Amino acid sequence: MAPRIAQRRKSALGQFMTPASVARFMASLFPPSTLQTCRLLDPGAGVGALSCAFLDRWLAGGFGFKAVEATAYEVDATLRAHLSQHLRSYSQVKAEVFAEDYIERASAEGGLDKGYTHAILNPPYKKISSHSPHRLALRSVGIETVNLYSAFVALAVAQAAPGGQIVAILPRSFCDGPYYRPFRHFIFARAAICHIHLFGARNKAFKDDEVLQENVIIRLERGGQQGPVTITTSSDDSFTDLVTHEHPFERIVLPDDPEQFIHVLTTTGKSAIERASAVRYSLADLGLKVSTGPVVDFRVKAHLRDMPEAGTAPLIYPGHLSGAVTRWPVPGLKKPNAIVRCAETEKWLYPNGFYCVVRRFSSKEEKRRVVASVVDPAAFGKHTRLGFENHVNLIHEDKRGLPELLARGLAVFLNSTAVDESFRRFNGHTQVNATDLKLMEYPSREALIGLGTWAKQHREVSQEVIDAELAKLTA
Repeated sequence: MAPRIAQRRKSALGQFMTPASVARFMASLFPPSTLQTCRLLDPGAGVGALSCAFLDRWLAGGFGFKAVEATAYEVDATLRAHLSQHLRSYSQVKAEVFAEDYIERASAEGGLDKGYTHAILNPPYKKISSHSPHRLALRSVGIETVNLYSAFVALAVAQAAPGGQIVAILPRSFCDGPYYRPFRHFIFARAAICHIHLFGARNKAFKDDEVLQENVIIRLERGGQQGPVTITTSSDDSFTDLVTHEHPFERIVLPDDPEQFIHVLTTTGKSAIERASAVRYSLADLGLKVSTGPVVDFRVKAHLRDMPEAGTAPLIYPGHLSGAVTRWPVPGLKKPNAIVRCAETEKWLYPNGFYCVVRRFSSKEEKRRVVASVVDPAAFGKHTRLGFENHVNLIHEDKRGLPELLARGLAVFLNSTAVDESFRRFNGHTQVNATDLKLMEYPSREALIGLGTWAKQHREVSQEVIDAELAKLTA
């Protein structure tokens, strides 16, 4: 259905075409309706795969509408020609196709309720810079977000009539993290989550476009009363192994979570972390803080050194750490081992000491999403200050090191399968953010020190041994 489009051009527009099977599944998620007239919105419509799937369901008797008025937006002239042709083939439908930018037009209209009863969308995926026209237009209607996809969904919710149904496919990255906090708050203030579908494999829903984002399909109801949420999963876009569960909303968005992270639960049972009454403390309760490594290497290239020399401090990357072992310097690491100490860099350095460090980047295909290590001060000899590069998060006590046993206990806990399973329920992108670690729950300080004591006695342990030890604590 879709014309062939050069990959570079699709990337520039944030375009990813919707496979026919995904379009049909999305159309199937709308509840039956007895409205006399459906007012359908399809922003960023491409060639119209989603609108056509919706209209095909209507013509097959899936809805009780007497009439359908369809509004579609598409800025790409080539796609728009196909879109217009496809919508014209539905003679019963009154269709309008706009060449205008959806964000610009919807914002100019005040982002107000336009009476759309249904919206179906596969919005473009592209970052919005802080001072771009799109960002300024969105702010004028009270929407603060960092990507075109969340902007489109927020505007579709704003333009929907009370009770309006919105079905969208979008990257799962909005479910957590600080960047999408305003977007989550905007949605929860205006809509109820009714259904979330999760694809088991990142590269299957848009395999023709080589998309590696983890994707979800979500159904929202404008002004709806929040109730239980249906969660479905499938391995890929064939939907042949579809599994359905229903969960209370308070398990999807925890009641005491100010960030309003969205947990996509794939089983009905509680995780080991949820069941463990001993795991109930925040880092703040433990007197600890977590920070992202402050040294962004490409911004301070002039101060980086391949190997240590006089007047430098160790610079720690994930490649220097492996579980309880710290290796520094590492010749041939392809990353600098040191940073020059000077007025510009000194503010980023930490006292030499024990720290629990978590790698910032991982993917769902890895055995563990959360990979923690212990920084051992003995590895750095007489160096008194340490630099932590931006690819790690570090847990510290007010910018100072931790007691050794506490650092080791934190690493054991974070490296457990139970933590991994819990983390995967709300994190759907490739980053482990400091905010994620801050909002997690931990055992008590005493229990962590106990794990650290055990870890020091068992330097080389398998995943099974770690999980067995943690199971004693959470039993």
